[in-house]
Amino acid sequence: MSAFDYRDAPVPVREDIVAAHNRAWRRIARPGTWHSGEIRVRIAAETRNAKACRLCAARKEALSPYGVEGEHDCLGGLSDATVEAIHRIATDPGRLTRKWYESLLADGLTAEQYVETVGVVCTTISVDTFARAMGMEPLPLPVPAAGEPIQVRPASAGQGAAWVPWILPDRAAEDEMDLFSPIHANIHRAMSLVPAEARGFFDLVETQYLPHRQMRDFANEFRAITHSQIELIAGRISAINQCVY
Repeated sequence: MSAFDYRDAPVPVREDIVAAHNRAWRRIARPGTWHSGEIRVRIAAETRNAKACRLCAARKEALSPYGVEGEHDCLGGLSDATVEAIHRIATDPGRLTRKWYESLLADGLTAEQYVETVGVVCTTISVDTFARAMGMEPLPLPVPAAGEPIQVRPASAGQGAAWVPWILPDRAAEDEMDLFSPIHANIHRAMSLVPAEARGFFDLVETQYLPHRQMRDFANEFRAITHSQIELIAGRISAINQCVY
């Protein structure tokens, strides 16, 4: 995959962001833990396609999305359950329910595949949103790399308070402790059922936002705007997106 560098951006882009976005695109292209590179790139393409889905638009306008029947406008090449997961996560994440998640499992999607799908969808949206904020077209999707997913589930995973299983702190191996923040925040644990996806996503998050230690270092400023300004923007976006975390 050829690298991109944002040389046509209207304002300078930090080199660490350029590097992180290239890493994210290479990660999407490579075989994951449960999906091949081809499937991962299809998930990214379907994430973009969901914006034009008529069923998703109708559900978004409805009092409840679960009362609107129909079929997704999709690109093909993915299971119905995977398409449903992608479209709902991309277009109406604030109204997802445990019952909805369990319906995906009943339709053949595994918890591990679901978590990896979440990671690819969120990575794609994150990079695409950055491009849109810059007034640029979305970056071309990468060419899938050959190979097969390793399909290894962490032995330390178990059912906790989340819908999906995750690595339990008291069962985590030494090489899994990097998946937890010092306070074991749920947001860091959320995708730990697929450790590679969790690590890759937070590599992107920490570059675009702040690393964990810098978030709590209020004596120093690490970005062009202050901690307070960062949190004001983050809080407003969370409210608009109905993120109750």
